[in-house]
Amino acid sequence: MKMPEQSTILLDRKVIDLLKVAREHPRQTYNELLEKMATTFIKIKEKNQYDEFLHKIQQNKMKELWDNKEDAAWEGV
Repeated sequence: MKMPEQSTILLDRKVIDLLKVAREHPRQTYNELLEKMATTFIKIKEKNQYDEFLHKIQQNKMKELWDNKEDAAWEGV
């Protein structure tokens, strides 16, 4: 048996009001809007994970560059 392509979800009234404000044009469906929002959220989440990864791998190199005796000698000047 094939599952239906659509389903019904319950949303709080305040969420529906937010969706109305978020629409890019009056004829945009909630389905289109939610799909775009979900896709954008996933991309942002992936970018943040990538940025966090870069930050972690750069920490050791930055510590090496900044925590050295040569720079420490200049701190008292």
